Amino acid sequence: MRTFQPFVGQQVIVEISGNNICTGKLIDLGLDIMVMVNEQQFYYIPLVHVQNVKLKSETSRETDIPIVETPIDYQVDSLSFRKILNTAKGRFVEIYVTGNKTIHGYLTSIMNDYFVFYSPVYKAMFVSMNHLKWLIPYQSNLTPFSLNNQFLPMSTINITLSRTFEEQCKKLEGKLVVFDLGDNTNKIGLLQKADNDFIQLINASGDNVLWNLHHLKTVYTP
Repeated sequence: MRTFQPFVGQQVIVEISGNNICTGKLIDLGLDIMVMVNEQQFYYIPLVHVQNVKLKSETSRETDIPIVETPIDYQVDSLSFRKILNTAKGRFVEIYVTGNKTIHGYLTSIMNDYFVFYSPVYKAMFVSMNHLKWLIPYQSNLTPFSLNNQFLPMSTINITLSRTFEEQCKKLEGKLVVFDLGDNTNKIGLLQKADNDFIQLINASGDNVLWNLHHLKTVYTP
């Protein structure tokens, strides 16, 4: 982390996997995560997805705006990705995983290599930790889409959970599923089998498609 230390407290430009650019003030570094703030939005970004970081030029440097208290409490000396996920449970957040859309809702359970996310749009989703690019907590007085609580049940989702993403996919065998928000029609179909790091889907045309689970990021049942 010493390599990044001179950047703390500075306005930076960060390139993240998937050709995404985030700009803002780098305020903290952890074992495997960085914390940035831009216009009072706090970005929690796993370092594994950081492609490069550079300081903003003097001519484009923004005037510092007083930073409000961080929305997720943590100890700086033990800041880590998993601890942030656990602390964020039950809070409304925005997450980015894949494609051209973010997902809004809240985390309900943190497992070995995935977490359960409740979205008012997609309902219960399973999200691979390895592919989360960033997490942004909502301000305390806001809810996704300004919905009231009847659409956002703040309670444990009644789903039997497995320890790993692959084991959880195995529980979905025989069901219609959507991987990666349906960014590819071949990721929508009847899940036949999940085994040995691969899943077998039957798509809408009846074709058998094999996908490597390491490259799949989210799944939900419509």
